[in-house]
Amino acid sequence: MPASIIGGVDRLSDEAAMRERAGRRTLLNCPSCGSAHVAQVLGDNGGISYVCTACGHSWS
Repeated sequence: MPASIIGGVDRLSDEAAMRERAGRRTLLNCPSCGSAHVAQVLGDNGGISYVCTACGHSWS
């Protein structure tokens, strides 16, 4: 476990880069800005929603 959130972000970025090089790009990209920094959140009534942590755009 990383000592800080910055370490965690760096680790996730490294893992994403490895998946992309391996041809297994499974990340979800923001439809607004194209960023791969997307979080899955519970929406109203228990549905699944997503929010881009780069630009703040949210969608279901």
